[in-house]
Amino acid sequence: MAQVKWALSCLVIVALSLAAGAFAVQGQTPGVTVFEGARLIVGDGSAIENAAIVVSGNRITAVGRRGEVAAPAGAARVDVTCKTVMPALVDDHVHMGYRRGTSFTPDNYTRENLIDMLDRYAWYGIAAVLETGTGRGDLPYRVRAEAHTGARYLTTGSGFGMPNAGPGGPMRDSAYGVTEEAQARKYVQELAAHKADMVKIWVDDRNGTVEKLKPNLYRAIIEEAHKHSLRVMAHTTELADAKDLLRAGLDGFAHMVRDRDVDDEFLALVKARPNVFFLETLWGERRAIFTAKPAWVDDPALREAFTTESLQQLAEQLSPDPKADPQAVQRGRTMAATNLRNTAKLYAAGARIGLGTDTGGVSGGQFFGLGSHVELELLVTKVGLTPMQALVIGTRNSAENLGLTNLGSIAAGKSADFIVLDANPLDDIANTRRINRVYLRGEEIPRAALSAKWNAKG
Repeated sequence: MAQVKWALSCLVIVALSLAAGAFAVQGQTPGVTVFEGARLIVGDGSAIENAAIVVSGNRITAVGRRGEVAAPAGAARVDVTCKTVMPALVDDHVHMGYRRGTSFTPDNYTRENLIDMLDRYAWYGIAAVLETGTGRGDLPYRVRAEAHTGARYLTTGSGFGMPNAGPGGPMRDSAYGVTEEAQARKYVQELAAHKADMVKIWVDDRNGTVEKLKPNLYRAIIEEAHKHSLRVMAHTTELADAKDLLRAGLDGFAHMVRDRDVDDEFLALVKARPNVFFLETLWGERRAIFTAKPAWVDDPALREAFTTESLQQLAEQLSPDPKADPQAVQRGRTMAATNLRNTAKLYAAGARIGLGTDTGGVSGGQFFGLGSHVELELLVTKVGLTPMQALVIGTRNSAENLGLTNLGSIAAGKSADFIVLDANPLDDIANTRRINRVYLRGEEIPRAALSAKWNAKG
């Protein structure tokens, strides 16, 4: 009954706010702000109606129901009645620097472009990202150390593959090409000296076009990484490789198994390693998942973040291509369907699933931030999870995968990173894209100013 009364009161308040101007801020005391009246999605699977969130500087100091949370006298108050507040998202698998609009080249890998991408993620309410294996030189570490207003930037630096057999496209030369165990261990030590946030390896022959990283090499990499308290994640798609990587002590999978359905032996290996994480990268497989152009591609709000040329490219990617090889199309759809089934099976088995889009890479494209939200939608509409389950994956689980204990939920002591939405994603997961405002580290992201800058550049 209390929830019904709260919902009915929203109708009245919305009408009044249209006349008076919504999102009013009251009080002048600097440093402490109370956000009150919203439905709060905590990030741990629970929600609070008519909530209050107290933020002091860049930290959340108290959370609870409105009227039951103490706040300092004179604190600024932000009325978010009838909005929904949720934790900012975390994306555990991205590729930074190579994309600039529809251009895809190593020449784009500059400080300016990395900062711009972090702003784009922030615009969409992404609190942190992990660059997975395609960092170039010292630049990612220097940018990681800088203070900036965008998403937090974590990096694995350069990943590992056989020579010229790591990431695809113009990112190919960014990885360490290794052939000997001593060489592999030396490069791991270099990453440890840079305090890389994780280690990335490629165990994939890309349909027989390159050589897979050999088992003795990835065992040496994993062993050496663990000596330096570094975890290792793998790009791999085949079940046999995934089983052997688990036995070798791998910590996480950058993609889901896609060549066949996971079996009982694999699930048993996973249950024996409860901290191993899996990223499903459904956004990266969007062309194989969508059989027709989805309606959201024509959402006018996308023009605030992307150029007309980019959106035309996206529409083409998600529309049937009459020139495409039918066998290649069917192969892609078969692998995508297997990915979806395996994601559901692993979730049901209690595996740790995280949000990872592959954005910025060959398949992920230049749609930074958007892909993270669409991946949440696919977890619901294609995998069969509830909106709440998908939100936990995109917030708490993904933050935990990266060791970001101050992100992923809205609770006392956490960083003040959250999204204010105009609609409830528990009713429709697509509502995570109906963003009113974004706060990272207690500061509002200047979304309108960023949109104006991007639109001015064309």
